[in-house]
Amino acid sequence: MRIRMGELRCKEVINIADGSRYGYVEDAEIDLETGQIQALVIPGRCRLFGLLGREPEQIFPWSAVRQFGEDIILVESGPGPIPGPRHRRQ
Repeated sequence: MRIRMGELRCKEVINIADGSRYGYVEDAEIDLETGQIQALVIPGRCRLFGLLGREPEQIFPWSAVRQFGEDIILVESGPGPIPGPRHRRQ
C-alpha cells in the first residue's frame, strides 16, 4: 500500500482501545537510511483558542499503528502516546 504525506495528513488518529481522538497527522519521522516511517506526529491541542500556545505534540511509534482506514488511522496505545517535543533528531 502506498500513501502520500498529503493523504496521511487528512487522516485522524484514533485509539483502538478506548476511542480517544488525538487529532490529525502533522508529520512523520522517517529513517533516512531505510526510508521507513518510524513514528507519526500529532500536534498538541491549542490552549485557550491558541492564545496560550499549544500542548506538547504527541508521537506514536509506527509499531502502535494497527490499521489504516479511508479517513482514520487506528492505533493501539497504552495510557497515551509519547509526549513531544522531538529532541531525538540527530
